[in-house]
Amino acid sequence: MQELVNIFVKSIFIDNMIFAYFLGMCSYLAVSKTVNTSFGLGIAVVFVLGITVPVDYLLNKYVLLPGALAWLDPDFATVDLSFLSFILFIAVIASMVQLVEMVVEKFAPALYTSLGIFLPLIAVNCAILGGSLFMQQREYQSIAEATSFGLGSGVGFFLAIIGIAAIREKIKYSNVPAPLRGLGITFIITGLMGIAFMSFMGIKL
Repeated sequence: MQELVNIFVKSIFIDNMIFAYFLGMCSYLAVSKTVNTSFGLGIAVVFVLGITVPVDYLLNKYVLLPGALAWLDPDFATVDLSFLSFILFIAVIASMVQLVEMVVEKFAPALYTSLGIFLPLIAVNCAILGGSLFMQQREYQSIAEATSFGLGSGVGFFLAIIGIAAIREKIKYSNVPAPLRGLGITFIITGLMGIAFMSFMGIKL
């Protein structure tokens, strides 16, 4: 249990998708103009990562890895389908994003409209694919560890986009120099937030 908590906390603060690896910056910068839309997108990313990472873990363990198909028949023990990782991971992500899109459109049409094109673009959000690829690279030993990592990564993205959205709403009333207004000051703030999150690297988990 302690290991699961360690993975969860580390993926939120130390291995944050935005501030440690700068993955998913397109939607992070484009949707973070208001807290409401950022909240909706953040929840969607948490859900998609929380589902796709464990599903891709099972797919990787029982289908893709060398010898993973031995459970079907001993003759398949030499089969290596790891070259299909990208295609199958993206297929799982795309199907989950489609499910999220239908649910949001049905139950929150206002949020669906405000998110616009960026909701279906979660399917090609590098933070989502990065979660599955990091899971594969780090060779987590159980589906619980993979799920903990997926949820933690989603929560980390959620905190990052909510934080920048809250700041961007406040700086509308600030006297920002004209050349830095808009994305300029947002990049600067993102860098400072990344430096702030680096302070968590000193925590021993």
